[in-house]
Amino acid sequence: MATEYRQECRREYRGEYGRGHEQGFGRATGTGHALPAVLRAPFEPRSWREFGYVLLSLPVSVLLFTWSVTMVSLGAGLLVTFIGVPVLAAALAGCRGFGALERARARGLLRLDVAAPEPLRIRQPGALTWMGAVLKSGASWRNMLYTLVQFPWAVFSFSVAVSFWSLGWTLLTYPLWFWVFPMYVGQSGLQLYGDGHHSIYLDNPFEIALAGLAGLLFTLTTPWLVRALTTVDGLLVRGLLGPSLLSVRVVELESDRGIVVDTAAADLRRIERDLHDGAQARLVSLAMGLGLAKEKLLEDPDSAAAMVEEAHGEVKLALQELRDLARGIHPAVLTDRGLDAALSSVASRCTVPVKVDVDLPTRPAPAIEGIAYFTVSELLQNISKHSRARSASVDVWRSENRLLIQVRDDGRGGADVSHGSGLAGLAGRLDAVDGVLVVDSPVGGPTRVIAELPWRTSV
Repeated sequence: MATEYRQECRREYRGEYGRGHEQGFGRATGTGHALPAVLRAPFEPRSWREFGYVLLSLPVSVLLFTWSVTMVSLGAGLLVTFIGVPVLAAALAGCRGFGALERARARGLLRLDVAAPEPLRIRQPGALTWMGAVLKSGASWRNMLYTLVQFPWAVFSFSVAVSFWSLGWTLLTYPLWFWVFPMYVGQSGLQLYGDGHHSIYLDNPFEIALAGLAGLLFTLTTPWLVRALTTVDGLLVRGLLGPSLLSVRVVELESDRGIVVDTAAADLRRIERDLHDGAQARLVSLAMGLGLAKEKLLEDPDSAAAMVEEAHGEVKLALQELRDLARGIHPAVLTDRGLDAALSSVASRCTVPVKVDVDLPTRPAPAIEGIAYFTVSELLQNISKHSRARSASVDVWRSENRLLIQVRDDGRGGADVSHGSGLAGLAGRLDAVDGVLVVDSPVGGPTRVIAELPWRTSV
């Protein structure tokens, strides 16, 4: 449950909620609809779902408003005694329950998926602990505020929506049933105005046709009006019944901290493995070879010299492996000369020609500089191994308070962050420092990867 809540909060903070929400009536051409969006609007399921949401909002809001006002007033009045505390806690707990029902109603009728607020922090079981957690929770008070604010808005939206909807369909269908008035009511048509001296009826063909046209106008515009009303409802649900920005940010930072810890541990294991399997094994072999050469130095000087020569070659290989390992931890050229020279060095080792363009007014903080370097290094490694490209390019520049990196190649494409590849790990590392990784790689290419990092200058 904690993992799911964390993922929902991360999506909320990144502004990704509502992707499943339908995109409105006015879709572009090519959707396969014969009628324009404005003519389809009164008959589309979404319009009726939203109208149903507005209709249900009135009785629901009356129930919620009555509960909140009654229970909170009773609890506040009894605070002079201990009884008021559990009553107030029960009032807030009920508001949290109503908030869950409202999120479900918005999800079912408005297709608005809002994450649940942060759970209660109950450190140990017990009635007093639970009451304290409910009273201290900001989400509880936001849910209670929703029950108070939603009531007047529900009355307004219900009145407007029902008035426009009923007026539109009444006038639109009037040419079909206007005959009811002269036959059964005893008047020539629908009365628009009347007093003791003058009356106006819709009773001639022109007026009947004009009423039908007015009804058509109301019918076509009412769904859009209802959509505007439910948009406000969505803002209320998201703002008061969902997680707060602060709690979402806390969850985001907790998750990022876990990613940073896991990444650091993985890097340490990689360094240990490279040392054990590479330089350490080579140095052990070197020590054994030098020991044998020492034993044969007096008996067979030629063999000892050959073994020393072989050991000398092993020393060179061990030094090269240690240099490669140090470069993998943090390259000296990056520290000494910055991103331009470091990325040019990485590009020179790529199996395809790479054009590097670094346009930075100053150097960023060493941590950001290091992340940028390893991001480009890993992307170029992917190009060498998987892309089958003939050329690639790396562009680095600053835009306001962000450091932007773009890596492009003309390879076969098909790269996808969601398939658990190295790109997924890279995206997680960037996300841990408030960065973003965007991959545009259609099958057949070309591939463009954009990495965005926060700009921080050296202290």
